Amino acid sequence: MVKLTDIPGIKIGHAHDLAAPTGCTVILCPEGATGGVDVRGGAPGTRETDLLNPVNYVDKVHAVLLAGGSAFGLDAAAGVMQYLEEQGIGFDVGVTKVPIVAGAVLFDLTCGSYLVRPDKAMGYAACLAAGTQALSEGSVGAGAGATVGKVFGLEHAMKGGIGAACLTAGELMVGAIVAVNCLGDVVNPADGSIVAGAFQQEPFAFLRCEDGMLANAEKTGSRFAGNTTIGAVVTNAVLTKAQATKVASMAHNGYARTIRPAHTLFDGDTIFAIGTGQVAADMNAIGVLAARAVEQAVLRAVTQATALAGFRCYQDISRE
Repeated sequence: MVKLTDIPGIKIGHAHDLAAPTGCTVILCPEGATGGVDVRGGAPGTRETDLLNPVNYVDKVHAVLLAGGSAFGLDAAAGVMQYLEEQGIGFDVGVTKVPIVAGAVLFDLTCGSYLVRPDKAMGYAACLAAGTQALSEGSVGAGAGATVGKVFGLEHAMKGGIGAACLTAGELMVGAIVAVNCLGDVVNPADGSIVAGAFQQEPFAFLRCEDGMLANAEKTGSRFAGNTTIGAVVTNAVLTKAQATKVASMAHNGYARTIRPAHTLFDGDTIFAIGTGQVAADMNAIGVLAARAVEQAVLRAVTQATALAGFRCYQDISRE
């Protein structure tokens, strides 16, 4: 089976504090990779997304950061910057090389202690871990404090996490890594069944987040907090910035197929896309594989998660 880390030109590392819990995940592209981004959610926390607009100048990124901690977690990018500068990696400005680090954060402050967030040291540690071991999934890295199914309150929510997948078509490789911290439920797109989400304990049953939202459609106000699914699509394809942006857009179909509802006002759903430039391929094929890889990564994020901070996980309920 092909793994995401088999794609040439990238390294991925996690760092986390599982007692908090929170963490970050970094995708390093030491040689630079063409990047794009599509932000669909109504409450994003991001870094360098304007730079990835195809009309702007710099066309290569050297890392993508995914982190918990809400806006505080963007601080982890400083550690990634430090690591890359020490390695002599970045956009050459004469006096030094400035690493281009794009990133996005999710809100996990209500899972465990809000006082612990990804910081510069944690971002640096994720870089040191990149490429040194097999890529872990579940309640690690940016998924350490992730939860899902919060429409009915945190007491009915389950543990989210981070997942990865990689698909191929001939020499073309397209993978995804996604930290799932959605407001809604995660469903199996094959049959629409809920895999993880809002639940009641006695008797156990999923509460169906979309139905709950519709039942309260006439109530207004910010009733939900603590969300956002963030991820990155990585391919060995040759891409322009505009093409990478389109891949990121098509990849959001993977969210729509597996998260109900997706892209709400209370989610900052974001997908980056980076191409390392080894294989020429049809854009439509890349987009199809990207959406499928995101689907699989979302499902793996919740099925590989472990219970933390009092939140039950898929593995708990699947054994019952």
